Amino acid sequence: MICTRRHALWLIGGATATCAVTRSSGAQTVINVEMRGSARGERVWFDPLGLSVAPGSTIRFTNRDPGNSHTVTAYHPKFYDRMRRIPAAADPWDSDCLLPDAYSEVTLTAPGVYDYYCLPHEMAAMVGRSVVGTPADAGWEGASEDQSDVSDQVLEALPLAQEIIAKGNIKRKDRS
Repeated sequence: MICTRRHALWLIGGATATCAVTRSSGAQTVINVEMRGSARGERVWFDPLGLSVAPGSTIRFTNRDPGNSHTVTAYHPKFYDRMRRIPAAADPWDSDCLLPDAYSEVTLTAPGVYDYYCLPHEMAAMVGRSVVGTPADAGWEGASEDQSDVSDQVLEALPLAQEIIAKGNIKRKDRS
């Protein structure tokens, strides 16, 4: 579910704006990733920026930065003609702009490495990587080798898939 400004405006007129998560009767794993920023706004990041999850896990991206809107956008030709940096069998996603405290969820089912970014803050290296499953899983697709449409700063910010698998998640390192 995506709760964006467009949805909030639609709800104005007496209704209470609420972001609800609908769950099926089966258990569903929801992992939280926060979008953060420093007090003055000079740094922005996903926390954690590296995440290891099982296939079928849902990731909830929540904007916890009171001073900025953010997106979570998969690297994929469907969005802004970017090179694909998610498994071929995966559905690409774009959250649209998320205002503070709004969230977007995506369920990752195809095993492999998923790279994503914040559209207005990619050049500030606001990127993240999720690893779904392990290289032993059928259909596994590793990190993209294509480096033609991402900066060196972005590539440097993305943790290695092996490191993510070994640690489970990787928090932002303060690079002050």
